[in-house]
Amino acid sequence: MTQGQVNRYHVIKDSIEGKVTVAEAAMVLDLSERQITRLRKGVGDEGAAFLIHGNKARVASHAMTAQEKEVIRNLYQSEEYEGANFQHFSELVAEREGIRRSYATIRRVLTEAGISSPKKRRRYKPHRQRARKAQEGLLIQLDATPYAWFGGRAKDTMHGGIDDATGKVVGLYMTKNECLHGYYETMRQIIGRNGIPISAYADLHTIFRSPKADKLTVEEQLEGKVVNDTQFGRAMKELGITLIPARSPQAKGRIERLWDTLQSRLTIEYRIHGITTTEQANDFLPGFIQRFNERFAVDAVDSEKAYRPCEVDLDTILCVKETRIADNGGVFSFHGKLWQIAHDSIPPKARVSVLVSTVRGILVQYKGHNYNVLRFVRPKKKAPPLTERKTYIPPDDHYYKRGKPKTSLAFSECTDKDVMMMLQDIFLSKYA
Repeated sequence: MTQGQVNRYHVIKDSIEGKVTVAEAAMVLDLSERQITRLRKGVGDEGAAFLIHGNKARVASHAMTAQEKEVIRNLYQSEEYEGANFQHFSELVAEREGIRRSYATIRRVLTEAGISSPKKRRRYKPHRQRARKAQEGLLIQLDATPYAWFGGRAKDTMHGGIDDATGKVVGLYMTKNECLHGYYETMRQIIGRNGIPISAYADLHTIFRSPKADKLTVEEQLEGKVVNDTQFGRAMKELGITLIPARSPQAKGRIERLWDTLQSRLTIEYRIHGITTTEQANDFLPGFIQRFNERFAVDAVDSEKAYRPCEVDLDTILCVKETRIADNGGVFSFHGKLWQIAHDSIPPKARVSVLVSTVRGILVQYKGHNYNVLRFVRPKKKAPPLTERKTYIPPDDHYYKRGKPKTSLAFSECTDKDVMMMLQDIFLSKYA
């Protein structure tokens, strides 16, 4: 018995013996008189053992056995689950192993075995949080992060978008490096699954914003000079999406925290499912996004969604678009190669837009109509027939060999024939 139970026994015994009244015993033990009456009867019939709870030293029916604890420890230390944070591990063993225990139970079992979670909790830093948007689709946060998703030292880049109102992951796409293609595919997922959002929140990467945007002087701005949009910025304008620049990582903290969660979870998921390439990862991500949103997404303040229906051809917007001038034959140059428009209705010297898409390849757009293109190779000029070249060998008496001048010799007026022959023999004779 504990010291408290011993003290209670003595008070109840004194009450039975009449040393204290029921009211006095109730006041001392801070119990009701009805409770004191019950204890008096129980102690009188069974003695001090009545004050000990019946479940003491009794194993609960739902308590974990030593064998089950050992299974949990072995599973966590196996190659398959090693490195998973405790919350993710509890979800994985419930889904894959049928061990349905709470996070607190799993954490207690592993902690008692001297295993600490790799997910360290940082000290809370008070800061002012920006309120979530009221409707789903009002604001999408975009970003990318390089990480060793498949283990090892090589890093691949995950592009993604998260809805500000609900915390739903609306798009994930992996490439080797942060690139325009990755963001285009993320936007294609967002629009294909939900519709066109109202605005997008992204950092100052040159994919989103030209580095010259902040270099215009006041005088240049008053003159009406503007900086050309990037390809992504141009696509967002055509879709009617307002692109908002974020000046710091903290400004888009929701997606920054998403990366921290995904880096902890996706590496384990990839290892379990044997995923080692970006192609396999992109095939796996749609199902992962659905499960992730079911687990972490919240309801928006306003249940009505702000997404707009997509009524345009995304392939002609989520692309690289440049202007070229076609010649009389509909031929234009693009990236060092010649292309010919496969249609004869485009007038000569027409200014056309060249659309390069990862989905449809190269197209030409003219006055709202799209035309296919073909590779064009200029015919090579016919080379003149080869003729045998004959080497001309001048005769021995040629003046180049004999050194005969084109003009008369200075002594040509000399009348002495012998002197003339001597001089000619000295200066103009053939040397052996």
